[in-house]
Amino acid sequence: MNSSIGIDLGGTNIKAALVDMTSAQTLATLSKPTRDGEFDGDTPRFALTVREIVHEFEAQAGQKLRVGLSAPGLANPDGHCIDWMPGRMHGLEKFHWSAFLERECRVLNDAHAALLGEVWAGAAKDTQDAFMLTLGTGVGGAIWSGGRLLSGKIGRAGHLGHITIDANAACDDFNTPGSLEDAMGNQTIALRGEGHYATTHALLDAFSAGDEHAAKVWLTSVRHLAAAIASLINVLDPEVVIVGGGIATGAGSRLFDPLQQALAGFEWRPGGNQARIVPAQLGDNAGCLGSVFNLLQHS
Repeated sequence: MNSSIGIDLGGTNIKAALVDMTSAQTLATLSKPTRDGEFDGDTPRFALTVREIVHEFEAQAGQKLRVGLSAPGLANPDGHCIDWMPGRMHGLEKFHWSAFLERECRVLNDAHAALLGEVWAGAAKDTQDAFMLTLGTGVGGAIWSGGRLLSGKIGRAGHLGHITIDANAACDDFNTPGSLEDAMGNQTIALRGEGHYATTHALLDAFSAGDEHAAKVWLTSVRHLAAAIASLINVLDPEVVIVGGGIATGAGSRLFDPLQQALAGFEWRPGGNQARIVPAQLGDNAGCLGSVFNLLQHS
């Protein structure tokens, strides 16, 4: 069996899949709690859980398997570990996964992995140029250009949520003034909604019910998103733009319809060429598949 293990190490849950590397078919899946902050001696509990998952899948496959692992933070250029992830996922920084698991394990950023999954088996399949935005608590991103993932010198490339929409606005957590993340992420909804909405989903419910204030807040956010996407299209010239994450999934046409309308006014379309704007297809499985595809890219 030509299979490998893909693991998406998140702050709440560890998602894992046994994947056929020839067909990109998912053969089995597992999900276990991360238990961030718990340790067994000096070893983070999530590392022990990852090892348990690897052993379970290897018992099923009947052989030792390679592992691809995605996690938040900036991955080491050599793919051995996450070099930088302050404030959460305690014990993740500099943790050498291949040494701990005693088998090949290649590590990459979780947003990078999600895009690679969509490139291999989802919304960006058979494309050479694409970028992805994930709309959730914050706004994540990743770039596929000329048939390769852009990671940059230190793994920072693709932080598309931290581009400036309004240079006169306050700085976000990454010191970016008026960022796309602050314009669209769930973490700023109380401020953008003047305290009327606890979550973006609550805002969308009010928007669907015809609330004029909710419509103003939501459509302003979508307009900012459209301006950001149009700008990124000018920089990256993609075939397809993938929009995913919990907000996109929950909003559906309430996001994509006004987004397309705004882009009709913003996007430069020489010769009638226009980038396709599509929802992500793989959901929670994207990071696992992308982690395995990353192994293929470095075979």
